[in-house]
Amino acid sequence: MALGKLIEPDLDFVKELKRSGGESLKKCFQCSTCTVVCNHSPEDRPFPRKEMILAQWGRSQELAIDPDIWLCYQCNDCTVSCPRGARPADVLAAIRAHVYKRFAFPPFMGRALASPGALPVLLVIPMLVLLGSMLLFAPVASDGAYLLTRSSVVDFNLFLPHVFVDALFVFGNVMIFAFAGIGFVRFWKGLKQTAGRSEVLFIAAAVTTLKEIIGHKRFFDCKTNRPRAWGHILVFGGFVGAMLTTGAVFLTIFVPHYLEKLGLEALSPFFTLPLNLPNPIKFVGMFSGLSLMAGGGLLIFRRWTNRDQVGANGYVDYLFLYIISLAGFTGMLSWLPRLAGSGTVAYPTYLAHLTLVFFLLWYMPYSKFAHMIYRSLALVHARQIGRRARQ
Repeated sequence: MALGKLIEPDLDFVKELKRSGGESLKKCFQCSTCTVVCNHSPEDRPFPRKEMILAQWGRSQELAIDPDIWLCYQCNDCTVSCPRGARPADVLAAIRAHVYKRFAFPPFMGRALASPGALPVLLVIPMLVLLGSMLLFAPVASDGAYLLTRSSVVDFNLFLPHVFVDALFVFGNVMIFAFAGIGFVRFWKGLKQTAGRSEVLFIAAAVTTLKEIIGHKRFFDCKTNRPRAWGHILVFGGFVGAMLTTGAVFLTIFVPHYLEKLGLEALSPFFTLPLNLPNPIKFVGMFSGLSLMAGGGLLIFRRWTNRDQVGANGYVDYLFLYIISLAGFTGMLSWLPRLAGSGTVAYPTYLAHLTLVFFLLWYMPYSKFAHMIYRSLALVHARQIGRRARQ
């Protein structure tokens, strides 16, 4: 006679999913329509049917280390086909939001990023750090007046010295990514506990996964939400471009400055500040900002006008989309009044832009921004154990 297994549901987890966009969870009656219509679901042990029943049972531990929740690309093919309106794609998005919080270090930061009530405080922290830095480090004249008030041109280096902003960026990110690494290692160890024997070496699986991510192939396999692929490509490309721009500025300003401070041979910067066109770095930054604005605008517009087909309507999803879109918008908006010589508009907008940028970077391990690491690790593991779409 087979032995029974006592199921102890985590009711708090079920309530969390319902608050995070999976409020339709209990409508599922396990008809398996979702697994049939999903182009990303494997033949063996397909999803999202099994994830829906595990979520209904409150099985948070199994779901937190389930690589299949990351094989979902929010196509919403399952949601529009569900005869009960259970919205499986939204439930999986809510489970992914739970993962960011579950593996967060320190844990209270994961809870803060998942709480709308904490948002004002989270925004104020980087803003106060930047304002304090401006008061302490902005260049002053011999009489104590800030040089930016006497300059005939708008120069952000007189408002917040670039070398200090870069130092804040570097040292802050080193600490944050150390914290992030703890959560990612925990997640990876959890993935390795899931069923399946490695069939592919890690490096080979990682290279294939990277190609798939860059090409956005899985996004284009979607039917209901295929336009999202172009919005995601624009946001992804804009972020990569912004990262390259920041790296170029760091190498040509920050590194030479501190080599000189250390008494080493100074490297001459390739440009003088402020940057203007036709400097190639400025072109990359400009197109990156436009790409973030266009991609973010497209994704936000589709959410406003077509919620049923777009999905992922939880707070965590909206927060990340709005913050990254606003970061691109304020970056472009601070540049234009600088060219026009309007410091009254340019300086506050630049402060808002940096606040949003540091919000994204400092809170990365705890927000949806972390999905690029969690999903990548899960996709690598899934490829290693042979979890592939049936197509």
